[in-house]
Amino acid sequence: MSVSTYMSRRQVLIGASATALAATLAACGSSDKKEGKSGEAVGQGDASQVDVVTWWQAGSEKDGLEALVKVFNAQFPKTKFANKAIAGGGGSQAKQKLAADLSAGNPPDTYQAHAGAELKDDIDAGYLQDVSKLYDEFKLKDAFPKTLMERLTVDGAIYSVPSNIHRNNVVWASVSVLKAAGLDPAKPAQTIDAWISDMEKIKAAGYTPITMGMAWTQMGLFESVLIADLGAEKYSGLFDGTTDWAGAEVTKAVEHYAKIVSFTDKSLYTEDWEPAIKPIMEGKAAYNVMGDWAVAGFNAAKKTAGTDYVYFPVPGTKGIFDFLADSFTLPEKAKHPGGAKNWLSCISSKEGQVAFNTVKGSIPARTDLTDEEKKKFSEYQRSAMEDFSKDTIVSSIAHGAALPAKASNAMGDALSKFAQGASDAKALQKALAEAYKAAQ
Repeated sequence: MSVSTYMSRRQVLIGASATALAATLAACGSSDKKEGKSGEAVGQGDASQVDVVTWWQAGSEKDGLEALVKVFNAQFPKTKFANKAIAGGGGSQAKQKLAADLSAGNPPDTYQAHAGAELKDDIDAGYLQDVSKLYDEFKLKDAFPKTLMERLTVDGAIYSVPSNIHRNNVVWASVSVLKAAGLDPAKPAQTIDAWISDMEKIKAAGYTPITMGMAWTQMGLFESVLIADLGAEKYSGLFDGTTDWAGAEVTKAVEHYAKIVSFTDKSLYTEDWEPAIKPIMEGKAAYNVMGDWAVAGFNAAKKTAGTDYVYFPVPGTKGIFDFLADSFTLPEKAKHPGGAKNWLSCISSKEGQVAFNTVKGSIPARTDLTDEEKKKFSEYQRSAMEDFSKDTIVSSIAHGAALPAKASNAMGDALSKFAQGASDAKALQKALAEAYKAAQ
């Protein structure tokens, strides 16, 4: 999945009867005026078109969007879908133009973002409408899990609707490389120290132990090490000030991360996630930590889980789900607010979420799937649904859920400098602590 630089990415469920669908469409097409949290109308107005900004321009993302648009056209045939996707920079180009358009008072009708803290600046600037009333109208509070609702709510209001759920803390590993190094693919390491020991064996066998790409992928790896070393509670404490970024526990994680980085291929540091994970598919490297959009890449390469590759939580993070979600907004001054409302209805509906997520590799944000509906998803996706329903949920830094963009961008810069050898572990931890402090 192409994600925004320094953030991203980077996923719960499906199916409804014809009667339920008809009721949903009737509700969405109703001319009854719905009032927002503060009394303003939500999604009322021109529904002739919807201008949608995403960075879904390639691979499984593009295919997923196309599948979603087919559902949208069937649900709302009188609303024209206008694809305003912007390619380049793993989403950074889209975000740069979007920021300029929002600042100029010329927003699209809706735009892709990551649910959580990433939206803080746009909320504070008054760019977004509170869509809480649409959650009532679409009955999403019953369909979405409580843990997700908590992460979507800001000071009692909700400003976006998620199309999916992704998990960041996943290791994708080459079966052939692990076997060549004398390791059992079915028995992964359970701690970071044990994982590093396995990497030593892989290096000795003549293979690259682990790969990582550009800055946002580095952050995805680093936050997984943080989770492993700190645990869910103390990791989450990094975002409310109860865990010290300059403390000894973070020092341990930084040192672990530094050792892991020493096993990587530096030639990949400027690459997006697809080139960085390709050596695992080709049997040239052992591990890559990547969000579960990677499963679509393995499927496209015609690789089989269990035979060609295995997947497992980053050692030390079993029972923890490092969450992120793609979501869509309803900006103030949208030219086609009715069209935006229809889009939000579609992307949150069972039909829309099934069509999109079965292609993209993520899981629906809805938890009201039947067993029969779950069969439409891959083995990995079904396992992710189960984990999301029972694991401890934490928020991803790399993919915008945990911290405002100012902090995560600065942290991405610090990790990039470290990877390139422009700073040491001590300087990296200091830069991370300063980035958090500056964003408060």
